Amino acid sequence: MQAALSCLEQCAYDHRDFVERLEGAPCDLARVGQAGVAPVQDFRAPWWQPGGHVQTIWSALCASTRGPCRADVRWQRQRWETPDGDFIDLDVAAPGSAPQAPTHVPTLVLFHGLEGSSASHYALALARVCADRGWRLVVPHFRGCSGEPNRLPRAYHSGDAAELDWILRRLRGQVGGDLLAMGVSLGGNALALWAGQQQEAARDVVRAAAVVCAPLDLMAAGLQLGQGVNRRLYTRMFLRTLVPKALAKWELSPGLFDRTALRRARDLHAFDDIFTGPVHGFAGADDYWRRASAKPWLRQVAVPLLLLNARNDPFVPAASLPARKDVSAAVQLWQPPHGGHVGFSSGAWPAHLLAMPQAVTAWLAQWLEDNKEQSNG
Repeated sequence: MQAALSCLEQCAYDHRDFVERLEGAPCDLARVGQAGVAPVQDFRAPWWQPGGHVQTIWSALCASTRGPCRADVRWQRQRWETPDGDFIDLDVAAPGSAPQAPTHVPTLVLFHGLEGSSASHYALALARVCADRGWRLVVPHFRGCSGEPNRLPRAYHSGDAAELDWILRRLRGQVGGDLLAMGVSLGGNALALWAGQQQEAARDVVRAAAVVCAPLDLMAAGLQLGQGVNRRLYTRMFLRTLVPKALAKWELSPGLFDRTALRRARDLHAFDDIFTGPVHGFAGADDYWRRASAKPWLRQVAVPLLLLNARNDPFVPAASLPARKDVSAAVQLWQPPHGGHVGFSSGAWPAHLLAMPQAVTAWLAQWLEDNKEQSNG
């Protein structure tokens, strides 16, 4: 076994050169609208991570969130009362050892994925990368994802652009430096939807945004998750927490939905048809998936927006990914062949998760006001 591990360590594909090339690669608004190959398109997973399933699961369970990064993650929790009488919890990681970062530093807001949180593997890796950059990271938890049940019957969903708008605008009024946004999976679709619906108004709120592994066509992704190994593995994992949370809401609001039918739900379509759709103003799962999908809005995006999707993502069919014709000139598409669903682990055994957040933050950094002034000077 030791010999096998040594062999893996010697042969694992290391992507530090890829990140270094990205850090030094110039990019301006004209390039964003082009279909040229970006450096991240070269991403290849280690040879011992064959296929999207392995790249997804290994990154979530086994890869290091630290890698060569020395920064520690120290979250400071804040609670905001919402306009509708509920609350959300935000975790803030300030750079350095001080609990509060200087007001002028850039702030990156991360909207997590389905049943994610600040403890998700991608959030921890991103927090360390932000600390190295001297950025503040804010992770707003969608309702019910912070470890404490919310007060109202509503929860969260992929099309909750109004909630994101309230969060981003409130943060814009609080932070003194540039504001950036990033969304992962469900949070990524919601962020892309927000950017498309806001159009030019989004530029008054954030400098730029990045979306990672988002199911921009919810119908295609939902059907994908309801089939084969996806249904047995990932869907079962999601329902293990989604169903108890929904049942707890029924106890607070009896008759909110068909409780017996929910207990029989075996895929996300059934869950969204019984709970997510009706509770949040949709006719059912199909109506929810159609109206909440960000893909039809991508031609309306005016703020610089990066869309990163691995073409072997087991959650998102490659055929459903947007092409150049589907997006505005403000959108840049990165669609590498490898990466899985929010995977992108690289480096020597057991691999680390820094390549993706380093690449994405490098792309976002070019839009910061200080960087723009230096380039103009």
